[in-house]
Amino acid sequence: MERRQRRHPRFRCNFPVVVTVLSGDDYKQLDAHGKDLSEAGIGMLVASELTIGEVFSLNFSIPGSSQAWDVRAVLRHRRGYHYGFEFLSLPADYQAVVKKFLAGLERAD
Repeated sequence: MERRQRRHPRFRCNFPVVVTVLSGDDYKQLDAHGKDLSEAGIGMLVASELTIGEVFSLNFSIPGSSQAWDVRAVLRHRRGYHYGFEFLSLPADYQAVVKKFLAGLERAD
């Protein structure tokens, strides 16, 4: 079985993420754990049931940076409690920080 080619390589990471989801008329925050990162998105462990195609708010800090990010992402993939999110319109300055951070990490794919 051939693996599909990714547009952006994934790299192993390890940092906390807070996932915010609209639940009924209220927002619910879930603790998650970033496991892999690319220029286009993030793979995380989330101990909750999430729906593919929904848009979420992700709050995290890239290790080594004191800046807290709040980005929108759409859920594209799920395997068990490992979820794959695609960033939506990541600002250019965030993209530059991600590229620099990824340069020192081990490939995950």
